Amino acid sequence: MKQLQSLVCLFLTLGLLIGSVAFASAAPRNDVIIGVRLEPPHLDPTAGAAAAIGEVGYANIFEGLTRIDRNGEVKPALASSWDISPDGKTYVFYLQKGVLFHDGTPFSAGSVKFSFDRARGEASVNPQKVLFEPIESIEVNDPATLTIRLKRPTGAFLFNLGWPAAVIVSAVSAENNKTNPIGTGPFFFKNWIRGASVDLQRNPAYWGKPVALERATIKFIADSSAAYTSLMAGDIDAFPIYPAPENLDQFRSDPRFKVVIGNTEGKTILAINNGKAPLNDIRVRQALAYAVDRKAIIDGAMFGIGQPIGSHYSPTSPGYIDLTGRYSYDPDRAKKLLLEAGIPKDFKLKLVLPPPEYARRGGEIIASQLKQVGIDVEIIPVEWAQWLSDVFKGRNYDLTIISHVEPLDLDIYARDDYYFDYHSPAYKAVITELSATTHQKKRLELIEKAQKILSEDCVNVFLFLLPKSGVWNANLTGLWENVPIPVNDLTEIQWKK
Repeated sequence: MKQLQSLVCLFLTLGLLIGSVAFASAAPRNDVIIGVRLEPPHLDPTAGAAAAIGEVGYANIFEGLTRIDRNGEVKPALASSWDISPDGKTYVFYLQKGVLFHDGTPFSAGSVKFSFDRARGEASVNPQKVLFEPIESIEVNDPATLTIRLKRPTGAFLFNLGWPAAVIVSAVSAENNKTNPIGTGPFFFKNWIRGASVDLQRNPAYWGKPVALERATIKFIADSSAAYTSLMAGDIDAFPIYPAPENLDQFRSDPRFKVVIGNTEGKTILAINNGKAPLNDIRVRQALAYAVDRKAIIDGAMFGIGQPIGSHYSPTSPGYIDLTGRYSYDPDRAKKLLLEAGIPKDFKLKLVLPPPEYARRGGEIIASQLKQVGIDVEIIPVEWAQWLSDVFKGRNYDLTIISHVEPLDLDIYARDDYYFDYHSPAYKAVITELSATTHQKKRLELIEKAQKILSEDCVNVFLFLLPKSGVWNANLTGLWENVPIPVNDLTEIQWKK
């Protein structure tokens, strides 16, 4: 009898142990591994133009006075609220209290003044320095209150303060943020294995709502085949912008995954060096536009996913007008324009292509289309570092394919030193007026006018809006469906219970 009782106790104990193990294994995970296409050159969003920098740090490591949410709306961040004067030129910001940088340095109004003075100063390397140009003065009222006075009303000022380039940094650690980023965000930087991944850890001293994740790893997977293999094998949990649309149907048929097609702000263009002969002749640029079949590019390079555009503006943004019919596919007209411009039959252009598939695949298609109208294209594939140095900074190119992911960035065409080398007093006047206008109806009118000028001047060949093809574990929630700014916000991610 005692032996029987002992066996019963043994089985009950084993049952409890097995039940405990099963319960433990069923507990939701508190980590995530995210795949991204590009590794950033460094990790300081205030010191580099590469969108990949913000994709790691924005809202995760670093924060601004405001933030842009998943719907593209301006929300409070390090500024809890603000007052705006009736003339639109004075902003008083009321800051969150008890905020610490990850190294323990207190955040205050002085941190904001340091960050913005640094961004707009003569020695600034901020990629969006122009966003801070309207600032006339910055006054620290007290540690939790700041007054910013503008030279003129600036309708997009609060939105601009939500860009990755406008995050707040500490005077103590700012110089080392490229390799050891110190912010105020819900995650702190733990490790960067070059060529592989960046590891983030939950910030236990975070001032705001704690995040669900204890750890997050952002893995850099440049190869599309490797991205597919990593997802299928479970080596990564999500690829928010999956690089190979040809695989999406396979993921859709697999219940382990969720496929979400949304939009980015990525205006994908065939960029033209407007300052280089004969591309400085509008007839030649128009010929390029008529020679390009957008639908064939979207079908061939993007497997049919992508919305055509006719100017440098997203169809998802307020004030968009459809200008795709301005340069419909018409190779015969392209040939006539080239003849009128005196372009010889052996005309050659160099097409510089950065790494993304949309550029490499689209470049092959465009080269074939231009060949049909008598333009011989030499394709030059380059890595990102060379593209940034030769094309973006050095303007050493004829044509290139790139997706501009910054939101509402019509102003780049008004910059004298921008790599398009486009100069239009009429366009600059529109952007100047737009910048100083706060009335929404008038702003929309000016946005429409700007789009029309870019289309009529045929500054670039406007192709399509880069889609966001997200693939992730079906039990994962909180990822963004759309990306109104180029970021991977991890703050709402969690696993289903």
